[in-house]
Amino acid sequence: MALSVPCYSPSFRKPPEVVRLRRKRARSRGAAASPPRELPEPAARRAALAAGLHLRPFPAAGGRGGGGGPAAARRNPFARLDNRPRVAAEPPEGLAREQPEAPGPFLDSNQENDLLWEEKFPERTTVTELPQTSHVSFSESDIPSSENTELPVDWSIKTRLLFTSSQPFTWADHLKAQEEAQGLVQHCRATEVTLPKSIQDPKLSTELRCAFQQSLIYWLHPALSWLPLFPRIGADRKMAGKTSPWSNDATLQHVLMSDWSVSFTSLYNLLKTKLCPYFYVCTYQFTVLFRAAGLAGSDLITALISPTTRGLREAMRNEGIEFSLPLIKESGYKKETASGTSLGYGEEQAISDEDEEESFSWLEEMGVQDKIKKPDILSIKLRKEKHEVQMDHRPESVVLVKGINTFTLLNFLINCKSLVATSGPQAGLPPTLLSPVAFRGATMQILKARSVNVKTQALSGYRDQFSLEITGPIMPHSLHSLTMLLKSSQSGSFSAVLYPHEPTAVFNICLPVDKVLDMEVVHKELTNCGLHPNTLEQLSQIPLLGKSSLRNVVLRDYIYNWRS
Repeated sequence: MALSVPCYSPSFRKPPEVVRLRRKRARSRGAAASPPRELPEPAARRAALAAGLHLRPFPAAGGRGGGGGPAAARRNPFARLDNRPRVAAEPPEGLAREQPEAPGPFLDSNQENDLLWEEKFPERTTVTELPQTSHVSFSESDIPSSENTELPVDWSIKTRLLFTSSQPFTWADHLKAQEEAQGLVQHCRATEVTLPKSIQDPKLSTELRCAFQQSLIYWLHPALSWLPLFPRIGADRKMAGKTSPWSNDATLQHVLMSDWSVSFTSLYNLLKTKLCPYFYVCTYQFTVLFRAAGLAGSDLITALISPTTRGLREAMRNEGIEFSLPLIKESGYKKETASGTSLGYGEEQAISDEDEEESFSWLEEMGVQDKIKKPDILSIKLRKEKHEVQMDHRPESVVLVKGINTFTLLNFLINCKSLVATSGPQAGLPPTLLSPVAFRGATMQILKARSVNVKTQALSGYRDQFSLEITGPIMPHSLHSLTMLLKSSQSGSFSAVLYPHEPTAVFNICLPVDKVLDMEVVHKELTNCGLHPNTLEQLSQIPLLGKSSLRNVVLRDYIYNWRS
């Protein structure tokens, strides 16, 4: 009777036993190499062959136990799907695997990353998974027709940027107190900083470090340090369990909304007087982008709302706000005029009534109008509005408001009760206001930046890979300022992965332009908006990215390639 020994495995073999087994296998292979001896066929087999039956060839002496040659050895019937015998000239699968097809039988991790990077950029990249700058390749559809020295304008808000370069980003760490203070002053005074094309030693450049601090600043309202106030769409999980004393206090909610209304009105007044180029209103259901006249090729103040619902559009229509759906050319219920502005509610109702009368007039002509049951008015209305409900919460539901209607939209948003959540973690919390310039009730905030140095495998060993990560609500002016800085500090060579807030990607659609603007006049009128002249020139361009946004950028020799 065998005794059970604790922590004993019957399949475990000691090293000497393993060596002994290998020697035994080697001897068996040597015996198989010798010619097999013939065995006498049994009498029953000889009789079956004489009767004309087809039988398998009789095995040699070493056929059992793996002693036979390659031609005589039995094959695994599950090795191939066609289950056909292997041709003698075809090498066994095991030998084919052992022969390397490349200089090395295995790809190192760096090569595998390069292959994956060439096929598709990762959706989410950690700091340690750095894209290889020297091996990035784009498909023809991703590369613009002509190489550019500037990036296209991108109006989406980014939540994270990851820059990688062969040169270190250590100059961005541990700013001195004087450099930090100088950067804050430069931002508040809208000081224009012009850097040289290439900086030899970025770590010793005080001007670069101050400009870097200046580009990280943005303004926010409300400011609650224990709550993540951007993004607001889908943020319930992040806010769950956080302290919110206003959720059950109606008086506190009223105070918060009153302060928010003052800040919102202050921002709009700055926008109207062209002292603020643009700002965002981020609610728990949708985001609004207000742009000053002269930006994105428009000569009027514009407001884009995305995503929207049929209920929100109906409420705006009832308030007398004229708007259009830029991505919807024509619809059955909402007919648009040639100029792009929507018809009034009364005109739409009259048109729909005429359509209903015409649709049933042929029944009266045939005299069978009483025998056929007509659909009720409610079902007809629901059928016509079906397409509007289908596009809810999608990029196609983006709404455009222009001119004086943006002021009506301002009053509508201030008085709209559905603007604030009534339940959940965001209950009673006013929408988030984001702006590149200061406004009444705003709090100065700074984007988080950190640099990381890692070792990555290369064909010749290991090489240094440097990265700079920026997190926070990164608005268009910050993205452009950072790329201008890094163009100088990294000698015109870096790559970047951009992570946009998806509901804001549709803000890059090209809007209908009534007339071509004089850029010199536009820049002169927006001189005091607080942006760098180069940034202002980029934001004045007509958007070209459509419903997408920049996701990957590569700069080589001061020439940009990008993927959206």
